[in-house]
Amino acid sequence: MPQKAPSDVLVENFHVKGSPKRNWPKKIVWWDETLRDGEQTPGVYYTHEEKVELARLISETGVDVMNVGIPAISPNELKAVKAIANSGLDAAVLGAARTVRSDIDAVIASDAPEIATFIAASDVHLKHKLNITRETCIEIAVDSVQYAKDHGLKVTFVTEDTVRADMGFVTELYQAAIEAGAKRVLFCDTVGVMTPSTIGWWLDEMVARVDRKVEYGVHLHNDFGFAAANTLTALEHGIPCVNTTVNGIGERAGNASFEEVVMALEDLYQRPSGIDKSKLYALSRRVEECTGVPVAFNKAVVGYNAFTHESGIHTDGVIKKAATYEPMKVEELGRRRRFVFGKHTGTRAVETRLTEAGLRATKEQLVAITNDIKVQTENHTKEYVRDFIAAYRTWDRDNKGVSPEVFWAIAKKHGIAVPSKIPMTV
Repeated sequence: MPQKAPSDVLVENFHVKGSPKRNWPKKIVWWDETLRDGEQTPGVYYTHEEKVELARLISETGVDVMNVGIPAISPNELKAVKAIANSGLDAAVLGAARTVRSDIDAVIASDAPEIATFIAASDVHLKHKLNITRETCIEIAVDSVQYAKDHGLKVTFVTEDTVRADMGFVTELYQAAIEAGAKRVLFCDTVGVMTPSTIGWWLDEMVARVDRKVEYGVHLHNDFGFAAANTLTALEHGIPCVNTTVNGIGERAGNASFEEVVMALEDLYQRPSGIDKSKLYALSRRVEECTGVPVAFNKAVVGYNAFTHESGIHTDGVIKKAATYEPMKVEELGRRRRFVFGKHTGTRAVETRLTEAGLRATKEQLVAITNDIKVQTENHTKEYVRDFIAAYRTWDRDNKGVSPEVFWAIAKKHGIAVPSKIPMTV
């Protein structure tokens, strides 16, 4: 007698439930980092107009909080944060600041009602980057939180590299920040070293240690490809506030991808996200345009190939029933399915394209057309592929920030003796 499928896996409905035990938060607090950490993607910057536009588009998806920048960076950044803070968005607007009073003053000047003030927590950061002791770190953190609170800001306290820090020290540091007035705390995997099982254990341990009257959150990076999975694990362990970015952009390998976390919640866990899924694809493409960071062909949910099929077997299945090879509904994302005609194309895809154009073909014609498509594909030169990759690599080298030539020209302008042979990296 055949065994029944496990009760926690419902194949037809694409979702998992019941096991293992989960401790979902009562409400998910979506914290978007596209305009802050996303802009720290190497070579990326937003114009004032783009930043204001993207803030509006992101808010319209239904996120709760947006970190829109570090006002202390420049007068233009302060101006942009202020414009967003005063634009009447539904999402709360937050400015970021180091635990430095001048940074906090810039957030105050920006009119942002919330602040995320951050300092490093791990010994490797305290010793080699900040050159301060743990005791000094706590003193600085407390002073900054109190100062921000005294100026009417809702304070989120954040530490860089939280998960690689001593847990006893992290507990002491966060408890001091909470007592000083922090209303929310973020735990950060700054270099993306956590796995889903490890982050679950670590968060349970930290929540048991730290005052429970505040809202917990996570900021998780993607260096090993676990950011979205770790974010979902955090939610499973009751952490309500999750940081994400559109397209997963951010420092190095980026952050947890907004669209991936949303769709996994909705379709795999059957948990309402509160996010308007129909806006995800258009938002992804606009962020791609503003950042100049191409969305990967194989990127989950919003990638160019996410709903693209060439294989004859897959195409035939999808035409008969989309669920055969598509685990989410393309229509819900405001996207369209695409068939590519190439070496692996079958007659069903050819017939479908002809039918959509109001045309009919015999079986023999369908086979002949399909075979010709295969021949055309296999006879293509690969030069265009090599040219495309070479052009992309050249763009990556020459268009992230200022070029080496421009860097040395600026240095010379300010009295630096420029070497006779210009180094190609800076």
